Amino acid sequence: MTSSMYWVPHDFTGYNILVTGASGVLGSGVAQALRDAGADVTVLQRSASGLEGVREIQGTVTDPATAHRAVQGIDTVVHIAAKVSVSGPLKDYEHVNVEGTRTMLTAAQEAGVSRWIHISSPSVAHSGSSIIGADADPADPDTARGNYAATKAAGELLALAADSTEFRVLVLRPHLMWGPGDTQLTERIIDRARRNRLPLLDGGTALVDTLFLANAVEAIVTAVHAADTTHGEALVLTNGQPRPIGEMIRRIAVAGGAKEPVLDLPSGLAKTAGSIIESLWDAETRGDEPPITRFLAEQMSTAHWFDQRRTQQVLQWKPRISLEEGFQLTQQYYGA
Repeated sequence: MTSSMYWVPHDFTGYNILVTGASGVLGSGVAQALRDAGADVTVLQRSASGLEGVREIQGTVTDPATAHRAVQGIDTVVHIAAKVSVSGPLKDYEHVNVEGTRTMLTAAQEAGVSRWIHISSPSVAHSGSSIIGADADPADPDTARGNYAATKAAGELLALAADSTEFRVLVLRPHLMWGPGDTQLTERIIDRARRNRLPLLDGGTALVDTLFLANAVEAIVTAVHAADTTHGEALVLTNGQPRPIGEMIRRIAVAGGAKEPVLDLPSGLAKTAGSIIESLWDAETRGDEPPITRFLAEQMSTAHWFDQRRTQQVLQWKPRISLEEGFQLTQQYYGA
């Protein structure tokens, strides 16, 4: 089944699906694709989603009353809502990524929901060293780097602990997702490249997997169907096309109309500077993210690419849009 943007190989007529975090580009894409594939879709997020043809609830996943209202009549939850950032106090991340997940899980189980698709991150199993052709290693809040990764790891473990034949949990970890409209990575790269504030580390040679946005949406939608036969595990999602991180950054920047970044720093210096800057940076007061953190420096200077065979086997899915096609689509979007 097709929509204007996404290819969905399943008919979801008769499904009642809740998507949390649908004001973001990923959540809104998933909600749209499910709606176009026949599902009755409810969305829950703090601000209006702007989507037509869905039941909309505005609120937070941390509020039990809102969570209880959102899951009534629902058979499947796609849990995307999260605090996503590289700085800020631990308690803010715990409130949403751990306690918000716990609140939604409790409400979903009490309401008789049968499927839970949990959107996590490969950073939950990244301890700072290179990842080369790995599967989805277990999430570990104690070794994950940074408040975001540690709390996402804790939230993922909560979801997997709830898995059963009656409440089927499948965890997906999209890796370095980018594409038109993405504000978390794509537009930050473009903006910083335009301001000449985007250094490459060690020449940008570290090999990394990434994931084009439309592929992420289609994989998550496919997981709703796959959870009926495979659940209780985590899968990393990527395009399966590792590239040097410098190449990815340069191509995304140029696709967005910026010049290629030319700054280059040693990773050791960037890690030290990142540790100092993040300890002094007040993101809430300043209204923006620090230019570098230790976590970002590690991500930009270590290899992290993954074996996708298990993911593609479970989901019966392969990325539809190649990196080259993704660059072209991104250029068309920002050029317009």
